Amino acid sequence: MFGNGIYQFFRFVFTPLFKLYFHPRTVNADRIPKDGPVILAGNHKHAFDPLMVDICTKRTVHTLAKSELFEGLFGFFFYGIGAIPVYLDAPKNPDAYAKAKETLLNGEIINISPEAERNYTGKILLPFKTGAVRLAMETGSRILPYCIVGEYGFRSKDLKIVFGELIKIDETDVPAANNRLYRNIEKLLKENGNV
Repeated sequence: MFGNGIYQFFRFVFTPLFKLYFHPRTVNADRIPKDGPVILAGNHKHAFDPLMVDICTKRTVHTLAKSELFEGLFGFFFYGIGAIPVYLDAPKNPDAYAKAKETLLNGEIINISPEAERNYTGKILLPFKTGAVRLAMETGSRILPYCIVGEYGFRSKDLKIVFGELIKIDETDVPAANNRLYRNIEKLLKENGNV
């Protein structure tokens, strides 16, 4: 697949540079399933968060990203690596949802931030959108929560990504399932020093 080839090429080039510059730690990355559909869901603190996720697995990760990244000179790059555009100002994103669902039904991985935007507040997390849990319910996919803590900087001393336990969404109530996901990611953040 052409897109997958672009993704793998850029990962081959940028992963060692990313690791050398930021010196991130990865914890429990072996919990990412080696095959089958999975939703990676975590907090969103920095533009480089998707790269932090990508370096943790050899699988192609399809990240839901804001639509502005797909415009202009570098739009081809984001389409080429299999990212999925999301319109943050729109009340709903049926095209992005349908593409994410199709990706999961094809047995692949998506990465989604339930906060839907970067958190510039003093709160530990922004309120969650329900897309991650609804996708899990409709596709039978499990969710692997993660948290990213520390600061992005040259040879960072505290930057790390920590994966929790796989979650099977068995609730039929979307708000209840969404609250469970929120509490899982909140717990990871608190356990890893983000308060």
